[in-house]
Amino acid sequence: MLPVLLSGLGLSLSLIAAIGAQNVFVLRQGLRREHVLPVVLFCAISDAILIGAGVAGIGLAAEKMPALLPILRWGGVVFLGVYGLRAAHAAWRGNEHLDAAAAKAAPLRGTLLTLAAITWLNPHVYLDTVVLLGSISAQYPGREWVFGLGAALGSFLFFLSLGYGARLLTPVFARPGAWRLLDLIVAGVMWSIALSLARG
Repeated sequence: MLPVLLSGLGLSLSLIAAIGAQNVFVLRQGLRREHVLPVVLFCAISDAILIGAGVAGIGLAAEKMPALLPILRWGGVVFLGVYGLRAAHAAWRGNEHLDAAAAKAAPLRGTLLTLAAITWLNPHVYLDTVVLLGSISAQYPGREWVFGLGAALGSFLFFLSLGYGARLLTPVFARPGAWRLLDLIVAGVMWSIALSLARG
């Protein structure tokens, strides 16, 4: 059982370690020390739901609903494009700074709604978790859920490390120039994902 669990954990970590919209958002929240635990838990629970759906064979059912992917794709394009514009505007203004004691936290509800859109409107997340992890879990007959548990555990460990590990970069982000660079990276990541979605 342990090798199957570790296989799921390793594959999950390799899939989500690549920089993406969700990872950048979690990093930003960790740097600002805003709602880190709810953000980490939201990402990990979302992944666990999607991984569970894949292990249960929902990926095969999704192939029979071809109208769903274009809706998700274009919704994701619009959302990520707008989010990228906001990040680019913040970089242009350049008045962001890190002062955890004085900074006013954004409302939790708005933070989670933004994260929900980043997470659930991105078709790549369905391909990686539901389809890919789901199909690989089928290679372990009778132990699919062990593989899925390992993948979900990998997701939780990654987001926990990213959200709380971001504070190690606090000295760097005490300077506004570092925030400008991060906002430019955020804009670039959002736009590149939106472009790749638009191209199909």
